[in-house]
Amino acid sequence: MTTHPLFDITGRTALVTGSSRGIGHALARGLVEAGCTVVLNGRDQQALDKAAAELGGAEAGVHTAAFDVTDGPAVAAGIADVEERVGPLDILVNNAGMQNRAPLLEFTDEAWRQIVDTNLTSAFLVGRETARRMTARGHGKIVNICSLQSEVVRPGIAPYSATKGALKMLTKGMCADWGPYGIQVNGVGPGYIETELTRPLVEDEQFSTWVRGRTPAGRWGRTEDLIGALLYLASPAADFVSGQVLYVDGGMTSQL
Repeated sequence: MTTHPLFDITGRTALVTGSSRGIGHALARGLVEAGCTVVLNGRDQQALDKAAAELGGAEAGVHTAAFDVTDGPAVAAGIADVEERVGPLDILVNNAGMQNRAPLLEFTDEAWRQIVDTNLTSAFLVGRETARRMTARGHGKIVNICSLQSEVVRPGIAPYSATKGALKMLTKGMCADWGPYGIQVNGVGPGYIETELTRPLVEDEQFSTWVRGRTPAGRWGRTEDLIGALLYLASPAADFVSGQVLYVDGGMTSQL
């Protein structure tokens, strides 16, 4: 069966932030497999080179761009360099993020600033710089990686949930401001996904039992579970979809 042309993104150019490992790396792989030229971003050039090689390297249309997504001038220079070296960006995936678990009363000022800068400010900075170019061209797709915690929270992760809730509303604000210029901005909200960063939680039998019992699908999510949602939102099939967050959580947000 031939893929419907509405889902064809062959030849598009995409930037995925925080893509040297984990969810970002899986999303980048999905875009490569869909025929996109993909730019991997992170701060560690060595890690990016390894990640790019795993995806086939330059022969597969995989490039790297090492810059700090929390630094405004670095972002501006980085996006300019990407568009000069690789070409105009059609797709931006704001995936860079971090977690810092601690009771709210013990959360330090420095830790708060770090998690806000990484999870929220980065999406604003990279989104704004990319959108300046997309709006001039009259088209573009921006997908912000939100979270199940954009809607709900557990003890010990209040700052993380605050950033992901704000990212949901930033997604809607980007939609409102940039929609008239032909840009669609949406979010993907992963549930509990098994990655190297969540490995300690997966191996915690009590916590894993809770996750499986709380999730109608009865399991942890896998990084590949997120790819279909991204490909849909990045494709012409979603040209009239904007300001939405598509939760890929095995049904957890729907069950008490």
